[in-house]
Amino acid sequence: MMEIYSLIMENTVDSTIAERLKLLRRQAGYSLDTLAIRSGVSRAMISRIERAEASPTAALLARLANALGESLSSFFAATAHEPSPMARHADQPLWRDPDSGYLRRSVSPPGLGSPVDIVEVEFPPKGRVVLPPQPHLHSMTQHIWLLSGVLVMTAGEDIWQMAAGDCLFMPIGVETVFANPSPDPALYAVIIHRSA
Repeated sequence: MMEIYSLIMENTVDSTIAERLKLLRRQAGYSLDTLAIRSGVSRAMISRIERAEASPTAALLARLANALGESLSSFFAATAHEPSPMARHADQPLWRDPDSGYLRRSVSPPGLGSPVDIVEVEFPPKGRVVLPPQPHLHSMTQHIWLLSGVLVMTAGEDIWQMAAGDCLFMPIGVETVFANPSPDPALYAVIIHRSA
């Protein structure tokens, strides 16, 4: 029963990503070829994602969002519902990276124009995700607050070993590596701030 529910949720998320990517690409006035050139992601893969036939990895989705002038957080923040100051736990969008297996929950109520986004991540044991440089996001900053487990963060040349309770402040935009070297999952919050 749980596997069927997971499959339904995964298909719903793939469809949501497909529609969001298609909308942002069209709003930018990009053809599939233009987005492929700007992102370094093949035209065929973009087409498959837009048809919900492929689940993009976090790194691939970051490259597409970057090419569209978006952060991952703003990519996932879109809502078709009337904005509300309350985001119920059951309604917070979830997305699982098919490559690393990390589970991303968009915690912040969407559509309110707040410069702050909060994301919760369950990071699997031995997991590793590399997010490419995103130069247009240099005006954004983030706090990584490790709630449990171990996390090794690399941003450019800087490397930080984090333990439960630690909080790391860093800019967004440089190549960033999230790694969990331990045999246990890590749980952390990301608090993202966009400059005015």
